[in-house]
Amino acid sequence: MEHMKHIKLGGQIGTDPNFALATHTGHSKAGAKHSDPQPKMQLTQEEQDIYDGKKGDVLQKAIKTVVAYGQLFGAEKLVNLGGAPHHAVSWGSDGVEPLLKIYKQLVDAGLKTYAPFTADPKPMDPVHLLVTPEEQATVDKIYNRMDELQELNLKLGMRSEKDWSCACYVPEMGNTPEYGDYLAWSESSAINYVNSVIGARTNRNSMGIDMLCNILGKAPQFGLLTDEGRQAVWLIDVKTTKMPHPEMIGSAIGLKVMEDVSFITGMGRFISEINEETSGYLKDLGAATASNGAVGRYHMEGVTPEAVERGRDLLKDGYQTYVIDDAELDRIYKSYPNLWKDKQGTPQRVFLGCPHMTYGQMTEWGKRIVDAMEKAGKTEIGVPTYMFGSQYVKDAFEKRNPEVAKKLKELGVSIPINCPMMWCSTPVEGAELVATNSNKTRVYTTARFFFDDVLTELIVTGKLPASVA
Repeated sequence: MEHMKHIKLGGQIGTDPNFALATHTGHSKAGAKHSDPQPKMQLTQEEQDIYDGKKGDVLQKAIKTVVAYGQLFGAEKLVNLGGAPHHAVSWGSDGVEPLLKIYKQLVDAGLKTYAPFTADPKPMDPVHLLVTPEEQATVDKIYNRMDELQELNLKLGMRSEKDWSCACYVPEMGNTPEYGDYLAWSESSAINYVNSVIGARTNRNSMGIDMLCNILGKAPQFGLLTDEGRQAVWLIDVKTTKMPHPEMIGSAIGLKVMEDVSFITGMGRFISEINEETSGYLKDLGAATASNGAVGRYHMEGVTPEAVERGRDLLKDGYQTYVIDDAELDRIYKSYPNLWKDKQGTPQRVFLGCPHMTYGQMTEWGKRIVDAMEKAGKTEIGVPTYMFGSQYVKDAFEKRNPEVAKKLKELGVSIPINCPMMWCSTPVEGAELVATNSNKTRVYTTARFFFDDVLTELIVTGKLPASVA
């Protein structure tokens, strides 16, 4: 018990803050049946040789673990993976020591992932998101094995020391799978995006399982890797009078369908195609479904690739319908709790972007802040403000928008490359009053969600509007 006390982070983060009754694989528990014994998986000769230990005992352990995992969910075979891996483990601490031990065994055996991989953002950015020396010392004790994690990752096949981002699929990052690729990813928002917006196929894998699958280059075929598992059991009928906020509609869907696949209609009035602008919207919508629920994918009529290809044939017989109108979104927003210790306090920081911003989002928010400050005649922001994105997106933004980037820096806006959700979850930072535009950050931490116009006023004036304070 003393050891457990030592490694406990003590923050707000958890795998299931909503206490959702879900498998958390993206594979719905609906209709699941107990099978004893579990069905035996059919392996190819190559896979059987690995299973029998002919390619070494470490690789044997890996495939036995993956096979057992797949059999629990009724998988009958393994499929070959394409694209490139992405992993969610991004914090080196005593809390993930078992995974670090597994990683070291893989490294010592000379194994690497089937393709170079990316990983979720680190928990802290000491350059662009400053803390006091005392706070930094505490953080260093918590994340005391970051160097070890990075070294192991690089030896296992991580692309470079820059490749940390939860939005690895954006063009600037370059880890963008193709339609139909089988993957074994573990970051919930990235899983949702590639399943829904790109049409690749991955379950919501647990951390550790993702690495073993990606070492093997194979994953068990069940759930979202199957045609049947990608069919929708919910029809989401959007009847709002204007384009719904992505975080709100995503939150509503996640809370209603939990981990089931949905088919969204009524959005054709607002979105006609997937492009640089709409991809950010779809990213945030999906991330909210994945954090407010455990959703691994959605279809959007006339927009997402499988919905364009198959239309309402994707709906299973007996599907349920959920109508989302203005009143329903208002109800969802009003249900959000205020977890600040000082309920009526003034925010100490503004966090924009979780998952990491796309280039389009960073550009839009950068111009929004600069324009609002100039209109107000202000030369310094009213509250510390941070726009989170990968190093690659940040570099592209600064290169393509030098004047806006320069003005933001002069105003005091920073662009960190770490994970805001994880930053808010440390004991050092958990007590701060953080305002955010991210439902994911709101769900997993004590941060409060606000709409864009409210956050803009807060950034300019340093105060929340009286109507929401």
